[in-house]
Amino acid sequence: MQFGLFDHIDLAGDRPLAQQYDERLQLIAAADAAGFYAYHLAEHHATPLNTTPIPGVFLGAAARLTKRIRFGPMVYLLPLYSPLRLIEEIAILDHLSHGRMEIGVGRGVSPFELNFHNVDPEKSRDIFIEGYDCLIEGLTHDRLTHHGKYYNYDDVPMILRPLQQPHPAMWYGSSNTVGSTWAGERGLHFASNGPSARAKGNIDAYLAALAQRGTGVEVPHAEFPGGAAIGISRQIVVADTLAEARRIAEPAHIHIHANQTYLRRESAKRASMKGDPAYGNTPSAADFDLAVAEGSTIVGTPDMVRAEIEKQQDALGINYVIGYFMFGTMTLADALHSLELFATEVQPKVRTASGAAAYK
Repeated sequence: MQFGLFDHIDLAGDRPLAQQYDERLQLIAAADAAGFYAYHLAEHHATPLNTTPIPGVFLGAAARLTKRIRFGPMVYLLPLYSPLRLIEEIAILDHLSHGRMEIGVGRGVSPFELNFHNVDPEKSRDIFIEGYDCLIEGLTHDRLTHHGKYYNYDDVPMILRPLQQPHPAMWYGSSNTVGSTWAGERGLHFASNGPSARAKGNIDAYLAALAQRGTGVEVPHAEFPGGAAIGISRQIVVADTLAEARRIAEPAHIHIHANQTYLRRESAKRASMKGDPAYGNTPSAADFDLAVAEGSTIVGTPDMVRAEIEKQQDALGINYVIGYFMFGTMTLADALHSLELFATEVQPKVRTASGAAAYK
């Protein structure tokens, strides 16, 4: 079992944004020192849920501040990028970090954000798949040639190449079985979120497609059984007592859930914002106790947190937990203490995965 960090860097009340960036860099440095596997940063646009809509800029700072921890977007929204420009960005970041990049890709779950960029949500999956094919082609060849419906390149010199060969490992984060199946078919590492019941369906779809693929992930990681990371993202708050953990976690949860639903509330006020009835899933329930009950939020003492992780490990078949250790109104001091307790009292004591909890 490996452990990483997930982050939105959502707006946290009245704290200046420059302070929030500084605090997150301190948290990442602490995670690096504590031996966490990777730091995964979200990309969203025009919403207080995410203050890093250009994740590569922030990740460049993290690359120079850290020594061991791997990192990358979770995910780059491919329909919003020129594949050529993104290939070059990935290469730069991989060299800046001396080969520690992990590349999450996706189509963009929010129809509102895609519309802001004049991308039709109904076409976004096709645009994403073609963009991904361009990305892999350019990362693995000296010249990029691609002629498709959405992108056209003819013999473009690939001067910038990634340090990791054939390319950094690719990841897919999904909240539905369609994307989960695609990730397994193409051999990407995988992470899901949301209530355990919904996450299990996504993970099962991924594992079935990966098994059908027959050759494992495209760029395997030896740290995971069978080479494939099978992850789950969870809000995690560890404290010395359950009461203290709840004191920290509950208002933070309420705050970030409001940020998660900001664009839906905006759409109710603006007829010009084209919505999508299917865009109804959130990573966790609005009610804090329900979020804990459904498994998307894990809070308590080290022993309580460890027990819940082992429970989900068995139920979901995961080998990677991506902890959301700072979110909403949480202070840096509370997040650092939670991270330290997790690293010293939870992480070393989580038992080895059972056969059902590892891809082989």
